[in-house]
Amino acid sequence: MAAAALREKQAPIKDQYKQDPSSAVVTLSSSGTLDSSSITCKINTGKAVHDAKQKIAGLHQKAGGDDPDVSGELCSGDMLLEALVACAGVTLKAVATALDIPIKSGTVKAEGDLDFKGTMGVDRNAPVGFRAIRLEFDLKLQPGAEVPEEKIEKLGKLTERYCVVLQTIAKKPELSVSLHGTQNTEEGIDKTLSWGQKG
Repeated sequence: MAAAALREKQAPIKDQYKQDPSSAVVTLSSSGTLDSSSITCKINTGKAVHDAKQKIAGLHQKAGGDDPDVSGELCSGDMLLEALVACAGVTLKAVATALDIPIKSGTVKAEGDLDFKGTMGVDRNAPVGFRAIRLEFDLKLQPGAEVPEEKIEKLGKLTERYCVVLQTIAKKPELSVSLHGTQNTEEGIDKTLSWGQKG
């Protein structure tokens, strides 16, 4: 029943993407704020997600998911951008502290362009995943601070170099994927199902 319900929900979405390919492209975004109090980055989320005791990953609306403001569900693409913003923000604050660059406040924003024709299997040539990601920092320094241009350039380069999430995205790590399951047969015997791939 669940398979039929999902197919029924996704069928008109897939038809729309076939008729109007540009309607499948969406830009997801995440942002965070920096302040002078600590080496942290506060991630901005919607109220439903903020109030939830745990984050729930679900389908994006462009893939047949519910309204995230109602369900409180996050698309995994949103979560990836949140992780990038958080890591980049904390890394920048740590580097700025080490370089003695006095940041009063700031924002970190990540945007990613996603084509749902790929992940929905509508177009095999469309990429599955983000086709472009943009990361941007907007900083305000403490009043009276005089920071030379070279130091700001160093801050940018070192933040890029030492941000774990950014470097993981930029340099594809060695990946392995495995899937395991069990199925109870009519004879009452557990049958093991497995699949694995290394790439």
